Amino acid sequence: MKEGKGLQGEIKRISGTDSSKCMRCGKCSATCISAADMEVSPHLFVKNVEEGNIGWLAESNTLWKCLSCFACVERCPRGVEPANLVEAVRLSVIRQQHGNYIAAEDIPEYVSEDTEVPQQLIMSVFRKYAK
Repeated sequence: MKEGKGLQGEIKRISGTDSSKCMRCGKCSATCISAADMEVSPHLFVKNVEEGNIGWLAESNTLWKCLSCFACVERCPRGVEPANLVEAVRLSVIRQQHGNYIAAEDIPEYVSEDTEVPQQLIMSVFRKYAK
């Protein structure tokens, strides 16, 4: 996984989160129901994003242990959204490992009168897996 300020900026852009607002109070980690199983607790995840240690985070089990329940987001007194940062790093890893799964020109074949796949699902997949 690439490192540096470029990746850090990309993670912040994708997440829409300002990790510099975190004061490391640990309320997000205390609230997290998966924290005991994670290599990096939510407040330390935010700290590492802020310091640019994205590669290390991408290799941790935290990406796959986070349930995205957003309890950490609700609990944060400064409006930092740790779950969004975890999702952004997870998304970056998925994109780097697997590339694009679906291209814009492929969408019409999935959307027809005969299909039972909701259009919202198709667009969600497109946004998630298209760079």
